[in-house]
Amino acid sequence: MTLSRRDFLRLSGLVAASTALASCAPANRALAPLKSVPWTPLPASDFLALNRMTFGPRPEERLRLAEIGLAGWIEEQLAYDSIEDGGTAFRLRNLGTLGMSASDLADVSDQIFDNADRGKVPVELRQGTLLRQVYSRRQLFEVLVEFWSDHFNITTAKGDCYFLKTVDDREVIRSHALGSFRDLVWASAHSPAMLVYLDNQVNHKGAPNENYARELMELHTLSVRGGYTQQDVMELARCLTGWTVKEHFWRGQFTFDAQTHDTGVKSVLGLDIPNEGQAEAERVLELLTGHSDAATFVATKLARRFISDSPPDELISRAAQTLLRSKGDLRSVLRVILLDGLAFAEPKYKRPVNFIASALRMLNAETDGSEAVQDYLLRMGQTAFGWPTPDGYPDRAEPWQGNLLPRWQFAFSLMRNEIPNAEVNLQDLLEISGARTLTESIDQIASLLLGSPLDPAARDELIQTVQAAGADEAETMDVVTAGLLASPAFQWR
Repeated sequence: MTLSRRDFLRLSGLVAASTALASCAPANRALAPLKSVPWTPLPASDFLALNRMTFGPRPEERLRLAEIGLAGWIEEQLAYDSIEDGGTAFRLRNLGTLGMSASDLADVSDQIFDNADRGKVPVELRQGTLLRQVYSRRQLFEVLVEFWSDHFNITTAKGDCYFLKTVDDREVIRSHALGSFRDLVWASAHSPAMLVYLDNQVNHKGAPNENYARELMELHTLSVRGGYTQQDVMELARCLTGWTVKEHFWRGQFTFDAQTHDTGVKSVLGLDIPNEGQAEAERVLELLTGHSDAATFVATKLARRFISDSPPDELISRAAQTLLRSKGDLRSVLRVILLDGLAFAEPKYKRPVNFIASALRMLNAETDGSEAVQDYLLRMGQTAFGWPTPDGYPDRAEPWQGNLLPRWQFAFSLMRNEIPNAEVNLQDLLEISGARTLTESIDQIASLLLGSPLDPAARDELIQTVQAAGADEAETMDVVTAGLLASPAFQWR
């Protein structure tokens, strides 16, 4: 018997309810030891850590962690450029715009639809971003890329950002995601995408635009509690006059226009700045990136991303001191947060990209990350580079918990292989697991997706319920797997 869509959704709901009961709460589901063989048994804390430092742990990552331990795995991932990742490069081979210069991207971008943000360049950027999140072996690096993309948020929907963001992603975020905070802020400040997004290309003497100056202090460095004043914002905006973007020859490149620069003396955060042209704002960048308030702000946001929505103050303090002492070395800060902080980790609700990427990764799905999958991200509210305001996508649970229907629909469609260019071969996965019976298969899939098998009584009741509707064994596995993806337990990591 082939289940109807209505039956499939109804039974998936029963699975979701049963996994919620079996799990009790996201914090408790990891307490049961793993009983699967190919996914490698791990302590509950290690399973949680992998979920936090990847877009969903695949079997090979679980195996590697078991081989070298958590500290070794973190060090290996921090040295991301030594991790061979040719498979991801192969998947990106047809996305030619990812490596183009701004001027070449501008030429390509003349071939656009009625909406520039739907043109070839931003479409390939979003596609490449998801492919890297799903397939890259440099998982911690990709998590940091997403973090900094939020911190230095730019939407491709504003002005020339629809092609400039591709360069920003490559030369700002990806080039410095695990480098120096000072270099990252410096690169962002010189990024044409950022200058256009926050209107600095129209910041001229006599008509200052304070938008970028304000966000540079409030969102990129000091935070809203950083102690700066409105006068500091106005003075920094004066320093930034003339920082603009070429519009004709070498279109899309940074340039300093001395003719539109305010040459008067300025004072920012008590620092007197003489007339030095472009160097004026660069002096302020050095001040901001070495400031203790910036260190605390960045440490807080990193701890929130990796540890919990309300990370311990002591951990934030140690991470901030490390950032200052190391002169902005991000690897040193992450060692503190991950090695000292994961013991305090609390469940975090999966944002849409974590939900979709983890489902695809953990089920060994084959996808090209194209329009059909991107549409689900859009419906869930987190299409890459789509957040309109400069604060980036929310990193707490509340904003994401009210839009569950697209998640259910994605789980249903994925397991029915109804999403174009996204395919799951569940039978192959079960053969790898070594499962010989239906109950063993369900235990294996639950262990893979949730960290531990379902309660045996709940599992057996599910099998009886699904099969009473006329499902054969293959359909039963599809229903149960979709239900696991839709379950409350899978929504948390």
